[in-house]
Order: sequence, then C-alpha cells, then structure tokens
Amino acid sequence: MQNERFAEFLGVFADVAREGSFSGAARRRGMQPSSVARQIDLLESQLGTALFLRSTRQLSLTEAGEALLLRTRRILDELADAQQEIASIRGDIGGVFRLACFPTFGKRYVMPVMAALADRHPGLHFELDLTERLADPVAERLDLVIRIGELTDSALIATRLATQQRVLCARPGYLPEQAGPLDAAGLACHRLIDKMHGADLLGWAGLLGASLRHGLQRPVFACDDFEAMRLAALGGMGIAYLPDWVVGPDIQRGELVELAFEGGPDGRVETGIFALRALATPSATVRLVLDELKHSIGDPPVWSLPAVPRAPAG
Repeated sequence: MQNERFAEFLGVFADVAREGSFSGAARRRGMQPSSVARQIDLLESQLGTALFLRSTRQLSLTEAGEALLLRTRRILDELADAQQEIASIRGDIGGVFRLACFPTFGKRYVMPVMAALADRHPGLHFELDLTERLADPVAERLDLVIRIGELTDSALIATRLATQQRVLCARPGYLPEQAGPLDAAGLACHRLIDKMHGADLLGWAGLLGASLRHGLQRPVFACDDFEAMRLAALGGMGIAYLPDWVVGPDIQRGELVELAFEGGPDGRVETGIFALRALATPSATVRLVLDELKHSIGDPPVWSLPAVPRAPAG
C-alpha cells in the first residue's frame, strides 16, 4: 500500500502548507499547479483522510494535516541531514542550497558569491529568500540564515561574517563644512530619511532618544527598502542613518559624507552580521559558502570606514 514516491509527496505537502496554495508550491518546485494538486490527492488517498480544507480563497490544514506536518518536518529534516552527512563525508559540492537574508544584503554580497560558486560547481543550485522577517532554518529547511544584530536563538550555530555600523550620512554640501558635529536636538530638526515596516535596523530612537524620536515631524522620505533610502540620501533629500554595508562604498567614493555626532563615539552603533545554521556539523557545501562569503566580504569588510574626524574644540 505504501507508494514508493511517499517521501516526494511529503515534500510537496510541506511546501503547500508553507506557501498556503498549490500555485505557490508549484512555483517553488518548478511544477504545474495541477501536478501539485494531483500529488496531494494521491497522498490523501493513500492516508485515507483529507489534509487540507479547500475553498476558493485559501487552503487550510485539517487536524490530520496539522499532525502530519509536524512529523513531515522531522522526516524531511532527517533526510536532509542524512544527505548532508554523506555529502560531507564524500566532500561533495552539489544539490540545492537554501539561504535567507535581508534583500539589500543578499543582492549586494550574497548573489555575487552564489554566481561564482554556481560557475565553479555546475551541480550546485541556489534558492535565495530575500526577506526582512526572521527566517527559521529549522522550520523552513534552510541551510543558512543571515541575521544582523543581537542573537536570541541559542539552539542555532552562529558564524560571524562581519560587523555592521550604522552611520549618519548625507550628500556632500547638505551641511556647511563649518557646521561641526550634530547633537540629538539639532539632528531632530533636520530633514530625515526614515524606515517603514519590517525590522528596525535604523535606530533613530536609539540615536535621538525616544522622546525626540516620537516628536519628530514627518520624515522627508520613508521607505521599507534600504536601497531606495540610499538613493534618497544620494539625491540630497536629507540625512540617512544606514548600515555601512549599504552606504560605505558611497562614502568611500565621496558620493556621500559621514556626519559626526556628539551623542557617542562617532555616532556609530556596532552589531554583528551572522550566518546561522541548525546543524552542528556543517556539510561541505555549507563550509564552502561560509568561506566564500567571509573571503568576499573581507576582514575588515569591504564597506568599512575610517573614524569620523572630530571638529576642533572652540
């Protein structure tokens, strides 16, 4: 009665549950939605119970579907672990490598590494989830998740890739050269570029203090995309408070200038950039990707900046 494609059906079932639709799972797997639906029908027929409640608007798991999903994730994780362990023993580089990270960081620093590795290893395929949510490498069967900031997942294995500093910056000439360092009250009076939605990596509240942050006038520009915020600063719209991996190269070229701040050491706040994984022993592919990322980013990172010169006293 057991179908030899049972494991394949479980993988399709997990993707449908994750995506919430046959079409989403089909896109993820490069299949037709009708083929996905047919495999779910076969799985339900084999198990003798419905796994999804179907409506014209959405799919939702039945009680049996919820129970199966918990076991399916464990089964698929065990299979993936076994494959990675065997591949690691053989030193093989191949298969599908799944990574999640912030969109701008992924486009800037992860994509070039993936392109180079795909060229050198034709059997290696990549899936890159560009997202600001805190992706879970265990629940989502990801090989690596890149996170920036304080880590709270003690069960995950972290590899530090680099450090990030948030820096104040604007287009040259936005402030007069003799203006001197800004303080929190003075900065709050300027045209500011702010972050919308998602994880708050910009930290205006930490820089200005909660009372000044909440008392700010509407920002001159607000967006949920780091790249667009960078372009707003390059366009002279106002002052941005962005990670150095976003604006460091622009400051290095003189297209933006870093502004001194009296509220702390250079007004910078430093946090780590980490690659997180679930498995204590990384596969050969995970080790390769980590090594390539660290080499590509460099030490110090390619985006690093010198200390901001202090204005002379008096």
